[in-house]
Amino acid sequence: MELGEIESTLFVPLNGRIYASEHFPAILYDRKALLLKEKLPEGIFGNDRSGQYPLVASASRSANMDRYVKDFMMRKPGGAVVQLGCGLETAFHRNDDGRTIWYEVDLPDVISYRQSLLPEQQRDIYLASDAFCDEWIRSIRKDLPKAPLLIIAGGLFHYFEKDRIIGLMRMLQRFGDIEMVFDAVSRKGMAMMMRRYMKQVGHGDTVMFFYLDDADELAMQVGGSACVLSEKPYYSRIPKRGLKLSSRISMAVSDRFNMVKMIHMSLHT
Repeated sequence: MELGEIESTLFVPLNGRIYASEHFPAILYDRKALLLKEKLPEGIFGNDRSGQYPLVASASRSANMDRYVKDFMMRKPGGAVVQLGCGLETAFHRNDDGRTIWYEVDLPDVISYRQSLLPEQQRDIYLASDAFCDEWIRSIRKDLPKAPLLIIAGGLFHYFEKDRIIGLMRMLQRFGDIEMVFDAVSRKGMAMMMRRYMKQVGHGDTVMFFYLDDADELAMQVGGSACVLSEKPYYSRIPKRGLKLSSRISMAVSDRFNMVKMIHMSLHT
């Protein structure tokens, strides 16, 4: 299967989850990711030759997202979880509570590849769609007209212009009770990602656009009743014991200067 430059980055977070599961399970343990390891292209996975920090950063994103998912399922037991740009994420398998419906949204070629490795489950539904079109949200609302939705977009928005992110959020405001969680980098964090992180993981030519210095300003630009529920440092709840000194320093600098963060927003109209 041939994937575009952006779609091909789907292996990066999976590599991070496998690495953390094998070496730092206190950060994240992902049994499903470990089971996938032998089914993937050779040369993509293995150890920390690309540097430990990028691998831990990817695993930390999934660990952070899991906390928001668990909190949402406790607060809104009748809700559903939607993963935009799902790639090969295995969050459903880590967080399934036996009742919550999940929707996985990605481009058709990615969904096809995902289906071959992670077959669709009864409560984990795949939707082949562009995240920035309304086809997928209309399909979900046909199934669940009133259910609260948590939309998670891990590692997705970096690759798109800010106007497209704002347009997506404004579009979602027309579809009821929706919360969104995503990770974002500051302007300085973006420069570091493009200079070091993407080169380390073999995607130095990938262009990134979206950065966020002020989440409240973004909510104002979205308009309506959009508001920021929380903005948290990326590594504040990530265990650091046993990590290389260079990784611990990078994590501390990131949090100290707010370079990477987790954003939780409400998109009610």
